[in-house]
Amino acid sequence: MMRKIWIGLLSLLMAVGGAKAQFIANPLPIPFGDPYVMYDQGKYYMYGTGGDVKNGFGAYSSSNLKEWKFEGQVYHHDNPNGWGIHSFWAPEVYKKGGKYYMLYSAQWKQNPNQEKENFKIGVAVSDKPTGPFIDLNDRPIFDPGYPIIDANLLVENGKIYLYYSRCCYKHPVASEVAQWAKKRGWYNEVEESWVYGVELKTDFSGTIGAPVLLLRPPVKMGSIKEEWESRSVTAKEVNRRWTEGSYIFKKDKIYYMMYSANNFDGQNYAIGYATSKSPLGPFKKADNNPVLQRSGKVSGTGHNSITYTPDGKQMLCVYHGRTEATGHQRLVFIDKMEVAKDGRLMVHGPTLKD
Repeated sequence: MMRKIWIGLLSLLMAVGGAKAQFIANPLPIPFGDPYVMYDQGKYYMYGTGGDVKNGFGAYSSSNLKEWKFEGQVYHHDNPNGWGIHSFWAPEVYKKGGKYYMLYSAQWKQNPNQEKENFKIGVAVSDKPTGPFIDLNDRPIFDPGYPIIDANLLVENGKIYLYYSRCCYKHPVASEVAQWAKKRGWYNEVEESWVYGVELKTDFSGTIGAPVLLLRPPVKMGSIKEEWESRSVTAKEVNRRWTEGSYIFKKDKIYYMMYSANNFDGQNYAIGYATSKSPLGPFKKADNNPVLQRSGKVSGTGHNSITYTPDGKQMLCVYHGRTEATGHQRLVFIDKMEVAKDGRLMVHGPTLKD
């Protein structure tokens, strides 16, 4: 028995040791986009977009981040307070006061102008991480006057901050990239999505104050460190530039906001980050962006969350990607990441099992 325990410990140390060592046999057989992992009472719970559920969200659980059990559909759109009708995306779950709160985006059924993209953010609650989650109210948290997706929260000093992405829909923005594409006869305009932050009421019933613009695509061309954010346009994929899928955390008094750029449905989807000394900015994009992008047989790497090994020592980046073998199907990847002593954030991926 002692020999088996020692071998198990040795295997774990080998898995998490060394920056280039593969932590998990990627990709995991979980068909999620926008994966979010919560650690609670010795177990990991993963939520995401899609995953073979209809009009809602499924969940998986694991004790070791390698073997995962499907817990079924944990949120259904037709619950007593359901307000969404389709496009259920990017769920994230937070524990507060012994209850579990799911933030997510969906198409709001209240749509008098019949907008194609009428996405809003709502919150549902459950007594268990495996649901069932029931909407707190029969409406979204708030309506800023434009479609929004990709909710992420920061809880600090008794306050809750909500981060979200304004959709590209009907949001054309003047930029050198837009001018460049128009001169080539590719697109008449380029729409953009931007990341905002706003304080949230502690009972999730609404927001406090006006949203603050935190991140947007670069206005000018020519910067090597920022050109990666425009590849959906420069590769002639689509007339849109995205800044979405934000995930914020704090380390050594610095706020790190990870975000995804480019078309989520394309190969150039990638992750960068920005830093600030305040939860509502201003944020400065990092010089070493992107920190995760297509490589080898893996592409479409984006919309991440962060978790840690059970001992809390090793940061892990959880994201979705595609491989040559799996085709267009999005699957979950987990790779090691770190914040170096000089403050640089690095993701050691994408890794792919041999």
